[in-house]
Amino acid sequence: MGKTVRFVQGNEACVEGALYAGLNFYAGYPITPSTEIAELLSLKLPQRGGKFIQMEDEIASLCAIIGASLTGCKVMTATSGPGFSLMQEALGYAVMAEIPCVIVDVQRGGPSTGIPTHVSQGDVNQARWGTHGDHAIITLTASNHQDVFAITVEAFNLSETYRTPVILLFDEVVAHMREKLVLPEPGELHTVERLKTAVKEGVDYHPYLPREDGRLPMSDFGGVHRYNVTGLVHDMWGFPSTEPRVVHGLLRHLVDKIENRAHELARFKEFHLDDADIVLIAYGSSARSALHLVEERRRRGERLGLLELQTLWPFPADVVRTRCSRARAVVVVEMNMGQLLPSVKLAVERPDRVFLANRIDGVFITPADIHNILRIIQGKGV
Repeated sequence: MGKTVRFVQGNEACVEGALYAGLNFYAGYPITPSTEIAELLSLKLPQRGGKFIQMEDEIASLCAIIGASLTGCKVMTATSGPGFSLMQEALGYAVMAEIPCVIVDVQRGGPSTGIPTHVSQGDVNQARWGTHGDHAIITLTASNHQDVFAITVEAFNLSETYRTPVILLFDEVVAHMREKLVLPEPGELHTVERLKTAVKEGVDYHPYLPREDGRLPMSDFGGVHRYNVTGLVHDMWGFPSTEPRVVHGLLRHLVDKIENRAHELARFKEFHLDDADIVLIAYGSSARSALHLVEERRRRGERLGLLELQTLWPFPADVVRTRCSRARAVVVVEMNMGQLLPSVKLAVERPDRVFLANRIDGVFITPADIHNILRIIQGKGV
């Protein structure tokens, strides 16, 4: 039998990826342009023995999946910018308590309720810095439906591996357009299962004592072990502590387990970078326009290349530095005021040769928009 081929929205590709990864608990509140994720899972998840619950708001939604994750479930919620804002306190809790969960933010125009049905990529910095305190976060994205499926599976894998929330940062164009999706066979894509503790009942269990490889085995809450979970700084037993050594050690652990692995967490695609003298850096739906322009201008003899980022945080600085090292100019393509631009400038050797091609009016950025910026840059003799 051949593989199953579907014609789907991006939101449906995300749903299929989550189910493939083993999602069995979803809590959410409907909000444009992510609502189809909740609608589809309300039908499909119970059919597979999972649990779906519509919560009263986004704060409760993230809190619900945090609780379900602690009991051993693979969990997800989905929202858009305003709802993501409401989730930030609970997101910080999940970071501090090291609770695996996946949060989908399908971006729309803002601030506030903004333009609910139009595209934006304005939540990039919120994904990194929205919750308070020193912390690290994994944020992934994709530009086409096959990649949306795969990166959703990857989000669950990384969440389980590093006991951390992972953010899937899509945008309205990717979420609502339709294109082909080829569903992989079971087992074709690697999936990571929850690492359970080998500590037996009646033996002292340390919920925050890492193994030599850095991973933290978990015990299902409500099972054979009793342990404390808190958003306060805590020791290896999970009990609150203000001891400076404990505080320092925990914060270093929370940051280092992700930031020290930035290179291995980097997911990206590259197009025609070997000889490119101008490199476009883009992500999400912006990368579709960027790739179209690269392919069209190369047919005219222009040496353009594209670095499509699928990991936004931790920022893949080494990847950006090496892939842009031979370019005379770098153009960051975003649908915001330039939220990833400063990170690119910090990564490259010539930040004065980094430029922005953007739109902030709720309209999808086109190849012509990017080309107009390139003409201005080239007109300056860069």
